[in-house]
Amino acid sequence: MRAMVLTEISSFAENREPLKMVHMPDPVPADGEILIKVSACGVCHTELDEIEGRTPPARFPMVLGHQAVGKVLETGKGASRLKPGDRVGVGWIFSSCGKCHFCLSGDENLCRDFKATGRDANGGYAEYMTIPEAFACRIPDTFSDLEAAPLLCAGAIGYRSLRLTNMKEGQRLGLTGFGASAHLVLKMVRHRLPDSDVFVFARS
Repeated sequence: MRAMVLTEISSFAENREPLKMVHMPDPVPADGEILIKVSACGVCHTELDEIEGRTPPARFPMVLGHQAVGKVLETGKGASRLKPGDRVGVGWIFSSCGKCHFCLSGDENLCRDFKATGRDANGGYAEYMTIPEAFACRIPDTFSDLEAAPLLCAGAIGYRSLRLTNMKEGQRLGLTGFGASAHLVLKMVRHRLPDSDVFVFARS
């Protein structure tokens, strides 16, 4: 398969093409995993953090990308929730232990065995990828592949943040910065809380 890989930490200011196109063997799903043919993968600021070493990959080379959408091609032994042909999305969480307090309470990102897609395991900047079935989600027909991809990171972060505010109709919301997550929050607020004012604090 073709893939865009990061081979070393570098300054994006000095290296404008830090990812290299390579040919790699097609991945094979392990027990409990699925194989996905990737059709779209969003770009996140986290990839810049990986490239410049603020959250470096576990190893090199690494296939980045954690906002991937595609179709299931094959399932590994024990994977039964999804089937070939299902359209799925893959976010930042590649895997966790599934047994600790954090996993059992829905906070898998705090698990000591947490692994990130595109940082600890190969991600979606490739033609194919594998992931534990439990961490792939079905994508509703409402969204195209390109529309769904940003929702797997910026959309999820924005939705969770808005939900945690317990904001009520008519209350004011302040957004610090106006990146991908904030612009999706604005759309959600306009839809769910149309009488609420939104203020954005940003700098050029």
